[in-house]
Amino acid sequence: MDNMLEMYLYETNTLLEQLDELLIEAEKNKDFTTNDVNEIFRSMHTIKGSSAMMEFSTVMEIAHHIEDLFFYIRENGLDSMDESHKNDLFNLMFQSADALREEIEKIENDEPLSTNIDPIISNINSFLEKISSSGGNNAEESPSAESPAASAADKEAIAAINQELAGCPESTLPFFIRIFFETGSGMENLRAFMIVTVLKDGELVFEHYPSDVETNAGTAEDIVKNGFFVALSSHEDVDKALAMIKDQNSVETYEVIENVLSKPAEPAKPAKQETAAAPAAAAQPETPAPAPAAKKPAQTSSHSGAPVKQSLISVNLSKLDSLVALVGEIVITESMVTSSPDLQNLKLDNFTKSARQLRKLTDDLQDIAMSLRMVPISGTFQKMNRIVRDMKKNLNRDTRLTLIGENTEIDKTVVDSISDPIMHIVRNSMDHGVEEHVEERIAAGKNPQAEIILSATHTGSEVVITISDDGRGMDTDKILAKAERNGILTKPASEYSKKEILALTMVPGFSMNEEVTEYSGRGVGMDVVKKNVESVGGTISITSELGKGSCTTLKIPLTMAIADGMEVSVGRSLFTIPITNIRQSLKASQEEIIFDASGNEIIKCLDEFYPIIRVHELYNIETEITNIEDGILIWVEAADKSYCLFVDELLGEQQVVVKPLPAFLSNFNIKNSGINGCTILGDGNISLILDIGNLYAVSNIQY
Repeated sequence: MDNMLEMYLYETNTLLEQLDELLIEAEKNKDFTTNDVNEIFRSMHTIKGSSAMMEFSTVMEIAHHIEDLFFYIRENGLDSMDESHKNDLFNLMFQSADALREEIEKIENDEPLSTNIDPIISNINSFLEKISSSGGNNAEESPSAESPAASAADKEAIAAINQELAGCPESTLPFFIRIFFETGSGMENLRAFMIVTVLKDGELVFEHYPSDVETNAGTAEDIVKNGFFVALSSHEDVDKALAMIKDQNSVETYEVIENVLSKPAEPAKPAKQETAAAPAAAAQPETPAPAPAAKKPAQTSSHSGAPVKQSLISVNLSKLDSLVALVGEIVITESMVTSSPDLQNLKLDNFTKSARQLRKLTDDLQDIAMSLRMVPISGTFQKMNRIVRDMKKNLNRDTRLTLIGENTEIDKTVVDSISDPIMHIVRNSMDHGVEEHVEERIAAGKNPQAEIILSATHTGSEVVITISDDGRGMDTDKILAKAERNGILTKPASEYSKKEILALTMVPGFSMNEEVTEYSGRGVGMDVVKKNVESVGGTISITSELGKGSCTTLKIPLTMAIADGMEVSVGRSLFTIPITNIRQSLKASQEEIIFDASGNEIIKCLDEFYPIIRVHELYNIETEITNIEDGILIWVEAADKSYCLFVDELLGEQQVVVKPLPAFLSNFNIKNSGINGCTILGDGNISLILDIGNLYAVSNIQY
């Protein structure tokens, strides 16, 4: 059941995400297309069926009523609704999608489902009643009432002839396909329902018997005894249906039977291509081909259609994590073997050649393993459409969202971690950035419609995500004054640069809103965003121009599993500094070092002064290199922090496999000591990976 639940949640969440994207796009175009209607109908039908199978009744009920609504729209055409109806339909669908999503979240969190869904069901039914009454008698033309009622005499004749059709159900359609499932397969009613779903997805018009396989588990026994029947109206439909049925794994036999009750316009000739797979399909055109009702037709052979190969599969993320960890171990072991001290100064041509080939293969394996975890960021970006859409209506601010580079790929774990930060920044842009009244924009010479641009680009080993708006921008004077009132300044206000003032908005508890609204003002915002971004090794920075807009930039590593690092030594200890944080390495003379008022060492680089952090003093490491001229300075930068690290020696650049610190070390608060993890080097030594942003905070240097 766990696997079934996992697949159900994956499929349903995917369908709801697709539904959101479809609704957003349709609302932009101010109309649904025929394809949109069919797509929503199919999605709701799938959700309804799978929810019924899993016995999630509230999800099934909501999906069932939406399916009914779109069945009516599909049959009567979009022209049956006026503009006001379409606007109401958009709002109703967004509400319904939210209701479904809430129920799915409860399932994910193992919470009981809602006991009262009457309000949303009532809204759907009311809307259906409204459009059906305004559309005249169209409702009466639905397929359930399309077929003319047969007279009593006709029914008796049909019943009599159907007795001769060996248990075939009563139908006026000219052809039956009778299907038997593999012996002992179980849940035959659900297997039949899967066939029904496949045929509906293929947009075939058909009837099926038993007709309640979806909700009545008792039909399984009848299907085992008499088979599952699909009734169709033409040779073409039979051909299409057989092509789909052949690909169903659990089908053992099938046959085509002519329904002599109906009188089709053309002579009944079962398609020849079916007979190779199912000889019993060759029913005679004028006489029925009965089979004993209580057993399967002996002359019908198993179908020969092989299951269709799927081009995509879904894999549990924990399995990918295990694969990446295993590949990391292989990379480390390969490096340890080729760097073994026992092989030093030995001329081993064959070993060297083999080692070179092994390195190439491990590199390829590493690349493939990492690519499996990479997913487009479009899923996260598309969700922002809904945020902007809802806030646009609630705040009455005309705003469009422009997406750039949504196909940029990033590690799945990283994507999940930055979804909330991006959403918060987009909400901030709508609530704080975009002007409240359109007259303000016009007076400032701007387009009446505001724009928020969400973009993603690759730059080497990281992805740069920017969220920019053309709104009112940030008033640094007001931010500084508010920070001063709140007592969060660490130096005189006059000494703060514009960059530092904007960084104050990410201090815990800081908020520019004087009153709490639905969207902001609680003082819990950008500090959490910053923490989440930094938790995946990323950085965040803000730029703004008063009256012109703001831009928030996130720099996120492509993956947290493998990183490019610079190996350095301090005494007998080894450290890895991420390459993305390094600006420059330099030798310094004693004359270049000056001291601030607190006695901290400072050096001038490119006309700016930066503090120096001696790693051996910070971590109490014994070393003979204490003179500034004997060691080396590495100029590093993280977010708005820039400083120099003093180390003994630069050992060289190396791609490292990032390994988390053992769990028991969390008791010593290692994470908040400037250590981000560790890696194992080729010679077996352990190197600690430095967290450049955190390291500055640990040093307690105020500069």
